[in-house]
Amino acid sequence: MATAYWDRDAQAEKAAPTNSFWKAGHTPTLIAAFLYFDLAFMVWVLLGPLAPAISTALALTPAQKGLMVATPTLAGAFLRVVNGLLVDRIGPKLSGAISQVIVIVGLFVAWSMGVSSFAGTLALGVILGFAGASFAIALPLASRWYPPEHQGKAMGLAGMGNSGTVLASLFAPVLAKLFGWNAVLGLACIPLSIVFVAYMIMAKDAPNAPAPKRMVDYFQPLRQADAWWLMAFYAVTFGGFVGLAASLPIYFTDQFGLTPITAGYCTAACVFAGSLVRPMGGALADKIGGSSALMVVYAVAAAALAGVGFATTLPAALGLFVLAMLALGVGNGSVFQLVPQRFQAEIGVMTGLVGMAGGIGGFYLASSLGFAKQLTGSFAPGFLIFAALAVAALLGLGMVRGKWRTRWSTDARI
Repeated sequence: MATAYWDRDAQAEKAAPTNSFWKAGHTPTLIAAFLYFDLAFMVWVLLGPLAPAISTALALTPAQKGLMVATPTLAGAFLRVVNGLLVDRIGPKLSGAISQVIVIVGLFVAWSMGVSSFAGTLALGVILGFAGASFAIALPLASRWYPPEHQGKAMGLAGMGNSGTVLASLFAPVLAKLFGWNAVLGLACIPLSIVFVAYMIMAKDAPNAPAPKRMVDYFQPLRQADAWWLMAFYAVTFGGFVGLAASLPIYFTDQFGLTPITAGYCTAACVFAGSLVRPMGGALADKIGGSSALMVVYAVAAAALAGVGFATTLPAALGLFVLAMLALGVGNGSVFQLVPQRFQAEIGVMTGLVGMAGGIGGFYLASSLGFAKQLTGSFAPGFLIFAALAVAALLGLGMVRGKWRTRWSTDARI
């Protein structure tokens, strides 16, 4: 009965006029994509809020802490390409179901057996990478239901699931203090399992999915410069967002001596800002064009991250991080307003490729902050270098946006 209901609802919504966003696609699938993405992101960055407790228990160096929290980001980056291929071959719903089962089982095994070494944290980080790879599934799952004029909003709402990082920052340190950090791994399986059931009931693959292609055809976009530009732009926006989400608990505890719980609250405030504005960034990009929004994003992010490098007080650093996250959140929505306009037929693999680039950017930021702290005694060099990358992205965007407006579809909002 549930399947018939959702099928009937899906067909009705697809037949409705597309002038209203809520009538243009399939709302249950959009909600399912958000919930899946939200909980997946919660566990993807779980090692960040737990890092102070883990590093104390395992006596980790600053560089090891940075590598530990960066490993899920790197694993998720490469697994996004795998998931992008699966989405185009077997559909996003089944791809998402497989990924969720892997993460739930992996966390359960880690909880039951325990993690007692640095190598063990890296192995756990690889498993958590499957959660980060949900990006390449949740976004196409929702996006394929919506017409071009609503892509920014659909991708933004589904992508707002990165707010799951807020849940990790808020609850993981508290639960770790009450039950021990290893117990948090087992407790995370509970909401993940609930969302898995809801996902299987609500999500439905769109009827207009492109036909499967030969494996070699999936990588055709990489022969086009536009794909590399979009990947580079997302490496800065999403890389900055997820790199900060994973690293800020370590930064606040090491730089200002905060307790893990207080550091988690500060991180949650920063991450919430970036997550909240992602759909707003998509809507803004729908209105003024993704490249126009990104021009402002990179300028603001570069200034804020450079300022963090010289911040000497907690209020100043916190305010600059919130500003940076607001800009990066808008940037995430803006990049993915552009991607389906240019690569609609390859949206599955392009979501994976662009998402991979974002994950690599996050791995660089999180790991470089740890190495900067160990080599120089300060986090500042890591922030300043990433600010320079934002400036480079701004200059690169200025070079290509004019060409995009002449070569892309006349209907595209660039």
